[in-house]
Amino acid sequence: MAAGLALARPNLLNPNNPIRSLSLAFWLWKAFVFLIIIGCPGPGYDTSTGLLPYQESAASGAKLEAIRHAPFSFPLKLVRWDSIYFVHIVRDDYVFEQEWAFGYGYTRILSFLTSVALSHIAHYFSVLALYRLSINIFGHDNTSGALISFLSATLHIICPAGAFLSAPYGESLFSFLNITGYFLYSSSLLDANAGKRASSDAKLLLAAALFSIATAVRSNGILSGALFAFDALLQLRKIFTQGISGDILLRLGVIVVGGCVIALGLIVPQWIAYTTFCMSDEPLRPWCEQLIPSIYGWVQVHYWNVGFLRYWTLSNLPLFILAFPMLFLMCRSSIWALNTAWPLDTATAVLTRLAAPNGLLAVMAFTSYHVQIINRISSGYPLWYWYIICQLSSHVADSSSVVKRSQTFSIAIQGMVIYAIVQAVLFGSFLPPA
Repeated sequence: MAAGLALARPNLLNPNNPIRSLSLAFWLWKAFVFLIIIGCPGPGYDTSTGLLPYQESAASGAKLEAIRHAPFSFPLKLVRWDSIYFVHIVRDDYVFEQEWAFGYGYTRILSFLTSVALSHIAHYFSVLALYRLSINIFGHDNTSGALISFLSATLHIICPAGAFLSAPYGESLFSFLNITGYFLYSSSLLDANAGKRASSDAKLLLAAALFSIATAVRSNGILSGALFAFDALLQLRKIFTQGISGDILLRLGVIVVGGCVIALGLIVPQWIAYTTFCMSDEPLRPWCEQLIPSIYGWVQVHYWNVGFLRYWTLSNLPLFILAFPMLFLMCRSSIWALNTAWPLDTATAVLTRLAAPNGLLAVMAFTSYHVQIINRISSGYPLWYWYIICQLSSHVADSSSVVKRSQTFSIAIQGMVIYAIVQAVLFGSFLPPA
C-alpha cells in the first residue's frame, strides 16, 4: 500500500509528461527568482537606474520619483547593468558610440515587445527547444534518451545565467535563437540521412537565418558558423574521395550560402554604424579609418577594456575563480564530444560539431572577455548540459542505459540553485558581479 501511495503522489518533474512538467517547473522557478529580485533593498553602489527615463518635464520627473519610492517599484529592479543601455537604446535609439557594443538585433526586437516579457517568453521557448533538440540527438524511444532530454531542459531552467534570463538582457533571446538553430540543424542532418534532400537543405538555411539573428543579438553567435565550416570541409573531402557530383556540389552551395547568411548577422549592424558615423560631415572617429572599420571591436576596447589578456589582473582573480566551474564544464564537455565516436551521418554528429563553438567560447572568455560573463552567455550552448547528464549514464549510446542517482549530479543542481539565489540578490541590489 505504501508503494501504491508513493506512486500516486503527484510529481513536479515527471518525464512521462515532459512539456507540462517543464512548463510548471519553469514558471515556478521564474516566480521564485522574480520575488527575490523585487524583495531586494537596493539600490546598491550604482544609481545609474536613476537616469531612466530622462526627465523631459517637471511632471515626468515627479512621476519618476513616485515610481522610485513606491513600495513595489519592481520594474526598476530589473533594470541593472547592461539593461540600462538596452532600455535607453529602445527609448532614444543609438545615441552614444559605446552603445553599439550592445546587440543591434536585440534592441530592434525590444522596441516592439516589453523587455521583461520578451526575456521570460524567449527563455521558456528555449527550454522547449532544448528538449526537442535533445530528442533529435538522443532519441525518445528509450528510457535513457527521454530522460537525458528532459533533465537537460530542466538544467537550462536553473542554469547559472539566473536573473539575467529574466531581466532586459539579450541572453534569453540569444539562447532561444541559438538552440532553435541547433534543433533545425540537427533536423537537417536527420532529413539528409533519410534521403529528404530538399527538406534538409531548407532546414539548413533556416538554421543559418536563426544563427544570423542570434549573432545580431550577441556577437558570439557567429561561433555557430563553425558548424557550417565543418560541413563544408566534409563536402570537400567527399569531392576528393568520391569525385564531383551534382548532389555534393548542391549541398556545398547550400552550406556556403548558409555561412554567408550567418555572417550577415555581424556585418549588417557594423555597416549601419559605419554609415552613421563614417559617412557624415562630422569629424571621423578613429575606428572609421581602420583596415576593418568595426565599431563593435572599437568600443569593446576603448570603453570596456575588452581584449586579449586585458582582464588578467590580480584584482580580477575572484572573477576568474567565480567563472572557473563553467569554464571547466565547457572545456571538458568539448573534449568529451570530440573523444566520443559519434557517427558523422546521424544527428548525434551535432555533438562533435558543437565542440568547436562551445570550446572557442570558453577560450575567448578566459583570454579576452570579462570572464565572469561566461556564467550567463553559456546558457545558449547546450553541450555542457548534455555532458553533465550523460556522465550519469553507464553507456550514453546504449538504449538500455538508465540515468543513475549521483552525488555529483545533486551537487551540481544544488550549486546552480544556490548560485542563482545569491546572484538574484546581488542583481536586485545592483551589486557585482554582472
